[in-house]
Amino acid sequence: MNLPVILFLFLLGIIFIVKGGDLFVDAASWIAAVSGIPKLIIGATVVSLATTMPEMLVSMMAALQGKVDMSIGNAVGSVTANIGLIMAISLFFMPGAINRIDYLPKAALMIGSALIIVIAGFQGHISVSLSLILLVIFVLFIFENISSARRTMTAESLDSGSPNRNRPSKKEVTANLVKFILGAVGIVVGADLLVDNGSELARIAGISERIIGVTIVAIGTSLPELVTTITAVVKKQSSLSVGNILGANILDLSLIMPLCSVVSGKPLPISQSSALVDLPACLLVGSIAILPAMISSKFSRWQGIALLTVYIAYVIITCFVIGA
Repeated sequence: MNLPVILFLFLLGIIFIVKGGDLFVDAASWIAAVSGIPKLIIGATVVSLATTMPEMLVSMMAALQGKVDMSIGNAVGSVTANIGLIMAISLFFMPGAINRIDYLPKAALMIGSALIIVIAGFQGHISVSLSLILLVIFVLFIFENISSARRTMTAESLDSGSPNRNRPSKKEVTANLVKFILGAVGIVVGADLLVDNGSELARIAGISERIIGVTIVAIGTSLPELVTTITAVVKKQSSLSVGNILGANILDLSLIMPLCSVVSGKPLPISQSSALVDLPACLLVGSIAILPAMISSKFSRWQGIALLTVYIAYVIITCFVIGA
């Protein structure tokens, strides 16, 4: 393809992502309001599953093609970008008190997944046994979300004295389902256009494959989370935003990594640079984002600043110190 076509598709990807994110957050918020399920749960399950699709597709395709470094780098790099860049934006613009009980299980599962990946880095590969442990964390994550939703809906029914809710009209349900699906498709297609054509632009500019991987691919496949977060910030839906990021990170680590191991048919080798830089950076930003909030029961603006600072330092070290 020539340069004008690449630029056009790149810009088209941005348009798809922005409009898709707007439709997606509106529909997800409506689902939370109508169903009575907390927005944190909606964000951590339905929204995060949809916005994690680009990472899952890119990593599994890379694993199938034998590009193990890209497969692992994309999943771990996306988590680091999700927290160090995207969650940083959310915490900077929407700090505030939280119900620690709501966040603690998800926070523990995310940090636990990151710790297991760091351990795998010391071993030099993600073994079958560690993959099974990660899959157990994924199952626990789904079970915890279902249990939390049931507890909340039961409590609300008892408070109101009646389990009945005003049923939305068929037209309203159809309209929001269409918005949800179109939004998800727009985000995923837009991210794919942006990553593919952004990578092509980088190659034309002579940028190395490694730098493309840790910047354009990792950040590009995290664009759904970024767009969802920015849209949620604009619409004042902080629980949806943070829930989406936590859920997406757990899925990146506990589902995508084991799936890549299964697809490749063998333990996934981890390069020394990933073990020494990428994996610890992932754990570090996760700890900065989660641990202070679990102690103080609030997210603070300073966490957003700290996360962004660490992420910028990580990108600089990866691109200009370690290099290709």
